[in-house]
Amino acid sequence: MVTFIAKRILAIVPIVLFAIFIMFLLIRLSPVDPAEAYLAAAHIHPTEEILAEKRHEFGLDQPVIVQYFQTVWKILQLDFGKSYLTNEPVLEEVAARMPATIQLAVSSILLAILVSIPLGFLSAIYKNSAIDTFSRMLSFFGASIPQFWLGYLMIFFFSVKLDLFPVEGRGSWEHLVLPSVTLSLALIAIYTRLLRASVLEQLQESYVLYARTRGIKERVIMVKHVLKIAITPVLTGLGMNMGKLLTGTIIVEQVFSWPGFGRYFVEAIFNRDIPVIQCYVIMAACLFIVCNLIVDLVQLYMDPRISWKGRTES
Repeated sequence: MVTFIAKRILAIVPIVLFAIFIMFLLIRLSPVDPAEAYLAAAHIHPTEEILAEKRHEFGLDQPVIVQYFQTVWKILQLDFGKSYLTNEPVLEEVAARMPATIQLAVSSILLAILVSIPLGFLSAIYKNSAIDTFSRMLSFFGASIPQFWLGYLMIFFFSVKLDLFPVEGRGSWEHLVLPSVTLSLALIAIYTRLLRASVLEQLQESYVLYARTRGIKERVIMVKHVLKIAITPVLTGLGMNMGKLLTGTIIVEQVFSWPGFGRYFVEAIFNRDIPVIQCYVIMAACLFIVCNLIVDLVQLYMDPRISWKGRTES
């Protein structure tokens, strides 16, 4: 088990370095000159002298390989520079916006778990029943409807027509309801169908038959054995979606004017704020890696055979 965990942690290093390399390459291949982007954001008329001064300040007059290693060194020091638009350190601005994104991500994930796990489990146990039909209809609806359209529909009905929830912004728990439901509906659709299929698959396994012949209670078989194994694919999807939500749910944050990380990134793209874009790419890669690592460790705890499989494959 220790070997398995060590391998996963060591694998993070080359992945992060590769992400930095891709980010550096894409920025250098972009037709946008960082010096020109900075002057445009600062509303300064670009002249050759000012451009040359800014290129020297940003190290753009250095060889590409030198620029790359300087970028890696700064990122390892958590130095992402200053925003072109606000002239404030990027990391401080990101830290100010991350609590809003974390709040929205956690609430959406919790809502998805609270709905999808019991619904998917019951729809598998009572196959072809009314609850199974309802779960399939909900999954079809949640997987089909675009999030931005659903968000506008919820604003129209629950904010404009019924005046139950605020239209935009962040403050009380009421501001959190509509964006959380909008985000969680697609997750509920995925997890419900995934868990239903996984439970039905486990019910065909021989250990279920053996447990029943031994006289173990049906509730114990379903909860302690079937559900514990069947929930593994859901945990995998949960880790991937958690990384996605923590990097900012761009569309939903725009629709509800939620002051999070994703909306900050969109504004940076429109303003060609390269330090912010660079910070977003690196943080997104790291968050995805960390979330996947946590999922691996949780799965290892629930099914220790994974570490043995990893040793035999290596």
